[in-house]
Amino acid sequence: MQLEDYFLFISEDDIRIKGHRIGIDNVLFYFLEGYTPEEIKAVYPDLSLEKIYVTITYYLQNQQEIDAYLLRIQQWKESHYQESLKNPSPQRQKMQRIKQHRQASLTL
Repeated sequence: MQLEDYFLFISEDDIRIKGHRIGIDNVLFYFLEGYTPEEIKAVYPDLSLEKIYVTITYYLQNQQEIDAYLLRIQQWKESHYQESLKNPSPQRQKMQRIKQHRQASLTL
């Protein structure tokens, strides 16, 4: 079995661990923050240690490409976040009104 057999390559910017909805970026975020595989398993208890180790190994063997992948995901998330601030959803607008109302009530 090859390392790639553990992943679903949905698109250039969406690589997930087979059998899960978890992207490799989620596991690698913790790994790059210094978490051990066992600590990552505590965060994602449904993932086996084998899949966590395979994800880390895949990263280490393809570090340049995966770093670029992680950067694209980070930029996409930041772009969507900034867009959501400019054009908040109806739910976000409602929550902002509730927060403003609560703050106004506290200052009275």
